[in-house]
Amino acid sequence: MNDWPLLSLTTFLPLLGALFILTIRGEAEVVTRNARSVALLTSAATFIVSLFVWGKFNGASPDFQFKETANWFPGTTIAYSMGVDGVSMWFVLLSTFLTPLCILSTFGSVKVRVKEYMISFLVLETMMVGMFCALDLVLFYLFFEGVLIPMFIIIGVWGGRRRVYAAFKFFLYTLLGSVLMLLAMLAMYFEAHTTDIPSLMAHSFPFAMQQWLWLAFFASFAVKVPMWPVHTWLPDAHVEAPTAGSVILAGVLLKMGGYGFLRFSVPMMPEASIYFTPLVYTLSIVAVIYTSLVALVQEDMKKLIAYSSVAHMGYVTIGIFAMTTQAVEGAIFQMLSHGIVASALFLCVGVVYDRMHTREIGRYGGLAERMPKYAAVFMLFTLASVGLPGTSGFVGEFLVLLGVFQVNTWVSFFAATGLVLGASYMLYLYRRVVFGRLVREDLKTILDLDLREVAVFVPLIVVVIWMGVYPSTFIEPIHASVAKLIDNYELARAAHDGLSVAVR
Repeated sequence: MNDWPLLSLTTFLPLLGALFILTIRGEAEVVTRNARSVALLTSAATFIVSLFVWGKFNGASPDFQFKETANWFPGTTIAYSMGVDGVSMWFVLLSTFLTPLCILSTFGSVKVRVKEYMISFLVLETMMVGMFCALDLVLFYLFFEGVLIPMFIIIGVWGGRRRVYAAFKFFLYTLLGSVLMLLAMLAMYFEAHTTDIPSLMAHSFPFAMQQWLWLAFFASFAVKVPMWPVHTWLPDAHVEAPTAGSVILAGVLLKMGGYGFLRFSVPMMPEASIYFTPLVYTLSIVAVIYTSLVALVQEDMKKLIAYSSVAHMGYVTIGIFAMTTQAVEGAIFQMLSHGIVASALFLCVGVVYDRMHTREIGRYGGLAERMPKYAAVFMLFTLASVGLPGTSGFVGEFLVLLGVFQVNTWVSFFAATGLVLGASYMLYLYRRVVFGRLVREDLKTILDLDLREVAVFVPLIVVVIWMGVYPSTFIEPIHASVAKLIDNYELARAAHDGLSVAVR
């Protein structure tokens, strides 16, 4: 398989499955069954192919691997260029891992326009994987914006009562920031005369230009993370999206902003990143504390978890711009952990919503009596969310706080308050839903997890415990890429400090 274009195969295999589903004809029941089967098999095959990328990846090398290049437009630098390093490889795996679980989880909940739903999810997977593999500015932008279209459709067609409002809010927020990023990309091209991302990472942009470029990229990535105060689209999108849409939104799409900071802002605009680090710290601390307090007063389970996502992603942005080895590796690990844990929590909400058709916390209570398996699964992911040692949530947050403490003790202190608040709102949610007396008549006949739901949760449980007990499996492959990123950043810091001394 050394000569196989593994990245292109991983990227476009879901699109091939979507095209196949388009050709399915027959009675509605037959079309539904076949569309589900094709989507599940295609996404599972895509995950298997991505495992070959992981298996053949050389974690000791900081360079891009599995590179594929083809010129699109003769006479220009625009090319179809794909590759992964230690950072992007894990996000490719995260995307391919969650997609088949999402598709399997919809078998009992999505009953209308199933064919179109499966096509949307497979197209979404192609866009997500392509974005993490793209090594050309134009190609990256196409995939980055392409993600919006299927997610907009998923929320707008299969969402809740206010789905159209939520879909347009999601689309407009993310599109506005992306327009500024496009202008910045054009400026980078005219300055460096290339759209090749590795070449741009090695190019030295003037400090004054870096500042404007950084702000333009920040406008796009901050919305995607999302950072306070441009986070308001997220709770609406989560509440109205179908369960699987919330899973992908929290599991992968929120990571696009953090990935963008690591791929563009820090390596291409290092001096501007140093200059704007206090801004990032401030917005991130506000996000950690403020959105945690907002989560405490929520009565909708999905909205509570959505606000908790904003708080958890605050640790990611703090870790990235602290620029120590532990902080950056912790930020990447936290993104992966949050992608798994938040996805699992939304699936837990989906389980009871499919049975009771409500997400109101006050409508539940005492589920441990009727749903012991569900209570155990929900408890594991709740504890992972609050950072219990032995789960994935502990490792990322601990590394971030450890790394940030080396450069700014006050930022580390304020960020640590989020751990206490996180435990407060998550345990409060769990107590009200699972414990207490079973008094409502309609809850006395509720059924525990079925075989399909167990099949969805088991892989997530395995990964959460694996990441918590043996985190080096996930940290070692990113170490070389992070070390290279920090070395370049330190050179820029020395140059920036020298410039500041000269100005004074």
